[in-house]
Amino acid sequence: MVFFCYDKCTTCQKAKKWLDGRGAAYQMRPMKEENPTEEELRRFHALSGLPLKKFFNTSGLQYKALHLKDKLPAMSEDEQFALLASDGMLVKRPLLVGDDFVLVGFKEDQWAEKL
Repeated sequence: MVFFCYDKCTTCQKAKKWLDGRGAAYQMRPMKEENPTEEELRRFHALSGLPLKKFFNTSGLQYKALHLKDKLPAMSEDEQFALLASDGMLVKRPLLVGDDFVLVGFKEDQWAEKL
């Protein structure tokens, strides 16, 4: 599994502690420095079954600064994927990616179901 996180994010810290407490094997990837590529994001989106909007960190400073709440509805999927790939801080975190699943955000019950 690959665990995408931002080390200063308290939700990511909580998710990491949860994973470690269960002895889960994962590769950690810092979201800010090694943000997911557009190809990865397209694959994650397809695996997740979630609307693309769920991949945006809607409470992040960057999201607010770019006024994405108003702009996203008018953007094409291609534009949204390109935007997400341009800045890891726009991506909802944490992301946990397995061979056949993607979990967006940390909801303990959903994570427990997959692990």
